[in-house]
Amino acid sequence: MPRSNRPRRPVSGKGTGRGSAKKAGDAPGLDLERARAGVARRESAPDGEWMVRSMTARNAAKTYICPECSTAVLPGVAHLVVWKDDHLFGAAAGLAERRHWHTNCWNTRSYRYR
Repeated sequence: MPRSNRPRRPVSGKGTGRGSAKKAGDAPGLDLERARAGVARRESAPDGEWMVRSMTARNAAKTYICPECSTAVLPGVAHLVVWKDDHLFGAAAGLAERRHWHTNCWNTRSYRYR
């Protein structure tokens, strides 16, 4: 049967037709990982103040070398982007020297000065 091009009438008390709000049950749930991705958080450590941003597996598109274990952070692997917040030459210099770390390497890093 062919589709009608006439607009439908709203059901009484159920909205105004086109553009009416959907029911709350139809909305997808909040994905906390996606909501937190891209937001940097500050971490304090014995070796200074650090800004840490989560990189989701979906957004990881390039290969990087982890400074702790010296192995590759492959595309499609969730990891952390870390930069020094209290850099000697300012915030822009700290951001320019950011590094990509495996999450486990960052959480278990040693604070030895090399």
